[in-house]
Amino acid sequence: MTVNKSGSILVVGGGISGLTTAIEAAEVGYEVFLVEKNPYLGGRVSQLNQYFPKLCPPTCGLEINYRRIKDNPKIKVFTLAEVEKIEGTAGDYNVGIKISPRYVNENCTCCGDCATACQTEIPNEFNFGMNKSKGAYLPFEMAFPARYVISSRILGTEDAQRSKDACKYNAVDLGMEAKTVTLNVGAVVWATGWQPYDAGKIDNLGFGRYSNIVTNMMMERLASPNGPTCGKILRPSDSKEPASVAFVQCAGSRDENHLPYCSYICCMASLKQATYIRERYPEAKIYIFYIDLRAPGARYEKFYQKIKADKNIILIKGKVAEVSEDPETKNVTVVAENAVTGEKIRQAAEMVVLATGMQPTAATVKLPADLKYTADGFIINDFEKGGMFAAGCANKPADVVSSNQNATGMALKAIQTLRN
Repeated sequence: MTVNKSGSILVVGGGISGLTTAIEAAEVGYEVFLVEKNPYLGGRVSQLNQYFPKLCPPTCGLEINYRRIKDNPKIKVFTLAEVEKIEGTAGDYNVGIKISPRYVNENCTCCGDCATACQTEIPNEFNFGMNKSKGAYLPFEMAFPARYVISSRILGTEDAQRSKDACKYNAVDLGMEAKTVTLNVGAVVWATGWQPYDAGKIDNLGFGRYSNIVTNMMMERLASPNGPTCGKILRPSDSKEPASVAFVQCAGSRDENHLPYCSYICCMASLKQATYIRERYPEAKIYIFYIDLRAPGARYEKFYQKIKADKNIILIKGKVAEVSEDPETKNVTVVAENAVTGEKIRQAAEMVVLATGMQPTAATVKLPADLKYTADGFIINDFEKGGMFAAGCANKPADVVSSNQNATGMALKAIQTLRN
């Protein structure tokens, strides 16, 4: 049977893998539809303070990618959008996309008057709830599209009307409704990314019970200039500058009760975050409890050796068994057995960071397509069948460099589907 092939590609997910896939395909002449469930592009990378091992901010790379998207008429971006259904075969898919209302239209200039007028505060999801934002908000300073969002939580309230009345550009549209669009595409790339494993499920590590225990992604936001503390790393209980910090590696990873696999990035992320603390607090003591430290490749190994040589960073080979809190000081004691000496260690620290694992988004929300998954929720690429492909962390745990390389390959696979 002859299939009338579409010349378009659908990319689902606007994180670093989705951005790379979309840009690579569009810049060689293919029409690309980029669908993202959040009101902004950038994914997890936009929440990072720095990359490893260069220790440079991701904002510069994201800004370049946003410019490439903005300047390329081949790319059509849908934010606050999710795929509802896919029908058809490789080369000819009909896709239903549901687009939720933003309540702010293209007239928005990011002046912020709507947020100034709004009195209601809501948890800031971008900062993992560590602070609050207004009910009318810009997700973060470099958000793309550069447009405010009116939270559905304030619809029908006086605050919503205040935000509308404050806008001089008629950009606030409280009557905006959800809509569905149908696209015809020849290939689909799933770049649905990952989410931090829920540390609250790891009973012995105290997250959610003890206020000075945070996750590695929360640490990224604390260290970020646009984070809840404007880049100051302060412990949550009393906003004190921590004199000692303990990192707990493999928090949920390599654990048959949680994530049985290695999440690949956690070791390097903790070594990187140790530099955040050392930069701000040169006298602070840092303890890193690990099962194995993995630094794949020469550049990562060099970074590890540099951290290892720091006299204020103590690496302890031992899996943390439990944590406890001093109710008066709110300091946390980490208990582990040193795998080298056999000694039982009880190390007190003013703050603890859990290196929580990387869980594919598809592990908790199955996608509306005929896809194969691993037992852990990663999408298995079926190149023989073709048509649909998984990129980046939707396919396996990966760092930013590996995700970009993989995404470029999946763009090529999608193009091959259209051409064959």
